[in-house]
Amino acid sequence: MARTPTSSDRVPATPAEDEILIREIDEAVRQDDALAFFRNHGVKVLGAVIVLIAGLGGYMLWDNQRESELEAQSETLIAALDYANQNDFKTASETVAPLLDAGSPGARTAARLLQAGAALQAGEVDKAAGLYQQVADDAEAPPVMRDLARIRDVTARFDSMAPADIIARIGPLATPDSPWFGSAAELVAMAHLEAGDRAEAGALFAQVAKDEDQPETLRSRARQMAGLLGVDAIVDVEKLLEDEGVVASGGNGGAAVAN
Repeated sequence: MARTPTSSDRVPATPAEDEILIREIDEAVRQDDALAFFRNHGVKVLGAVIVLIAGLGGYMLWDNQRESELEAQSETLIAALDYANQNDFKTASETVAPLLDAGSPGARTAARLLQAGAALQAGEVDKAAGLYQQVADDAEAPPVMRDLARIRDVTARFDSMAPADIIARIGPLATPDSPWFGSAAELVAMAHLEAGDRAEAGALFAQVAKDEDQPETLRSRARQMAGLLGVDAIVDVEKLLEDEGVVASGGNGGAAVAN
């Protein structure tokens, strides 16, 4: 009679079979966990993905539109400058008019400066001064352009301004660390001269004359004004003579014009 098999008679599973079984159970658990997660949070995840895609698409659309607008504004400014180069300042001013309300800060500033220049060409000093004032007071305008507007405003209205007002308005720009040092210092020095302060005027003129970073025409004017006020503004006499086309003559201390 056959004997009933006992547990001790069963063939034990191999390590490979155990590993396969464990892997299958682990995979089933993962699938159940994933299904449970999507059942509980799927709508939220899908919503977040949609929002992310929509936000990215909206940004790309906005960026593309902004680039197109900036390009259009640049083309408008270039067209206006072309008219200005042809001395058609009226058309140049009309061309940039839309930028005063709808342009970027940089384009708006450039448009105002161009319109101010056109107003000066037409003899409309008050209109030009008002536009320069708008640029100077615009917190969104580039700082260097705001300073330029102050200088242009003073240049346009110099004869009608009190010396103290000129000094107060652009005096801070009449320092060597300012990009507008030469232009501002010349105007401020003239204001000091108008106010009767010859010493301060002469010192400023001499400072401009000695600054090799300034245009030679400006340095030459400043050197002449400093000399008239009794201030020595010449650093290197021999170099100055050479720049002026004059060379020392032999040993008699005279000078001769170079051929």
